[in-house]
Amino acid sequence: MELKDYGMSRERGYLSHYEIDEITLPETFEPITKAAGILSGLLTTGRVRHFLDQLPDPGIETWVKDAPEEEVRTAMVHYSFIVQAYVWGEADPPKHLPANLGRPMCALADRLGQAPLLPYSGYVLDNWYRLDKSGPISLDNVVMHQNFMGGADENWFVLVHVAIEAEAGVLLDNAAKLVTIAKEGDEAEATRLLIEMDEAWERIYGHFARMPEQCDPYIYFHRVRPYIHGWANNPALEGGGLVYEGIDKFEGKPQAFRGQTGSQSSIVPAMDALFQVGHSDDPLRNFLDELHHYRPVEHRRFIEDLAKHSTLRDFVSASDSRKLKDAFNACLEQSARFRTRHLEYAASYINKQAGSIAGNDPDVGTGGTPFMKYLKKHRDENRAQVVS
Repeated sequence: MELKDYGMSRERGYLSHYEIDEITLPETFEPITKAAGILSGLLTTGRVRHFLDQLPDPGIETWVKDAPEEEVRTAMVHYSFIVQAYVWGEADPPKHLPANLGRPMCALADRLGQAPLLPYSGYVLDNWYRLDKSGPISLDNVVMHQNFMGGADENWFVLVHVAIEAEAGVLLDNAAKLVTIAKEGDEAEATRLLIEMDEAWERIYGHFARMPEQCDPYIYFHRVRPYIHGWANNPALEGGGLVYEGIDKFEGKPQAFRGQTGSQSSIVPAMDALFQVGHSDDPLRNFLDELHHYRPVEHRRFIEDLAKHSTLRDFVSASDSRKLKDAFNACLEQSARFRTRHLEYAASYINKQAGSIAGNDPDVGTGGTPFMKYLKKHRDENRAQVVS
């Protein structure tokens, strides 16, 4: 396995191989990119739908079939933000998404093999750029390109994820190498790669720990989170979903798609696949299995190939090397530690907040599932699967 075969790299991990500020969309998208650029202003008016209803349908069904992937993904970023703003930008969500938004949104999603609403890839992985192109992907050198309301809290929330994803490139590259190394039986190289991964986890944890610096829990819950919910399991949407007008395949029926969530990040699932960590059946596991299909196609394939080909656990278990086993267990503990920090943030940024914003339930994740109980369970299951 090699990262380049999945459109990934050691330097960027799952992040886009391009930077969004360098992509220019065809002229037909001009009204859309203009609206996307002033989305925070449109939301502030309190009647964002009035303005978005007036956007033309660019008729991209033919263009999208052969368009460069970078342009399709960039258009997906803008449209998915516009669609979320249309649904959640006023006090009462609509029952229908108008055809002028639904048709291009579905055309882009179909080309990318994703659902027609905001995905983690559109929110984070493809929605950033460096200020200094010769500098690193670091929190002092990256910008969030497309916003909802804007402001430091929204930017910081996304950019911390960008920094984490960039750092995770080492984990993913070493994971791919370990598939081969385990089969070859090279204990020394496997140990070296695992120690390198443990060090990368420390850097990831350092970025994650900085979330509270510029993202306040109250602001997050009331000004950032409301716009990223999906339609599934959301009582604010009558009929259990959203009707996409003008989309024949949906037959006028409400569609219940899952919302954008950090659980769509492919880092931890890749580590579970490499280390052959299993989780017993529960609602969160079923939810995460469902979320797998919301990831970019190549990221799905990478996780599936890791799960199919990794023999690392058996290799380490059969070894007499205490150093190898300790390195393996250290990485396993890092995944559990990451899950613990996620749990802590879920508690402070969501569960302890209270509000009456439509669809913004503090007991339900943006993906549409009760999360606190099962995050703890998955963390504990992760931690329990060390080798002795």
